[in-house]
Amino acid sequence: MIRRRKEMTPCTIEVSHTFESLHAHVRFNNGAIVHPGDEVIVHGDPVIAPYGKVVIEDRIATIKRAVWFHRLWTKITGNFEFMEICEFSFSEEISL
Repeated sequence: MIRRRKEMTPCTIEVSHTFESLHAHVRFNNGAIVHPGDEVIVHGDPVIAPYGKVVIEDRIATIKRAVWFHRLWTKITGNFEFMEICEFSFSEEISL
């Protein structure tokens, strides 16, 4: 009940470093779903995409499932943490 379950799953990672997009995505090939509070570790060396390239690789990931009270706590406090992000803005002005 208190122990976290671990799940190994094949995944595909995509790292893009282009003018149009800078992103990194993980897709689980077996259809696994990550819930609030779960942790994902993708095994292997770091992926470095040179500028102008998109790198796609197949890897293995470990999903550490959250216990029920950690999942509930993450759902409750998640909205407050989101509000912290809203306090920041990006602009071209330099503030002194």
